[in-house]
Amino acid sequence: MKDRMNALEAALNNELREREFYLKNAERTKNPVGKAMFLQIAAEELEHYERLQELHEKWTKEGKWPETVPLKVKETKVRDILKKAVKEAGEATPGDADDRKALETAIDFEGQGATYYARLRDGVTDPREKAFFELLANIEHEHYVSLKDTEEYLLDPAAWFRKQERGGLDGA
Repeated sequence: MKDRMNALEAALNNELREREFYLKNAERTKNPVGKAMFLQIAAEELEHYERLQELHEKWTKEGKWPETVPLKVKETKVRDILKKAVKEAGEATPGDADDRKALETAIDFEGQGATYYARLRDGVTDPREKAFFELLANIEHEHYVSLKDTEEYLLDPAAWFRKQERGGLDGA
């Protein structure tokens, strides 16, 4: 149990650190697509933190996985945010070097987060614990995929648009 509590405390710290990173980069970037993406993920990381904090408090108090913690978090809206932000931005806006560096760091965070929560999921037997950590692993993976998509957009907006339109070069 102590190992799992330590893992939960590490997850709390990671969620807070990542949220602060996303907020800082949302404020820094001039790119509307990057800003929207960073703000959305920051909001989702805050919700993860709040659920984990609630779980931690009850688990500490009860000495076991609590019966009453709402073990759900909202579905991620990151993919929708990217498409909406691109549409609202109007013209294709490549990111600058700082945007690309921030995205590389964020992609690394989310990849590690997905792996971390999957490891926690695989290390428990309680179906409620498994389901909770599976949900977090899936959301972190979705963040990872969406950030990779944002990275593609910022590196080469024209290629990103072609990919989204799924047009063929053969005229079909």
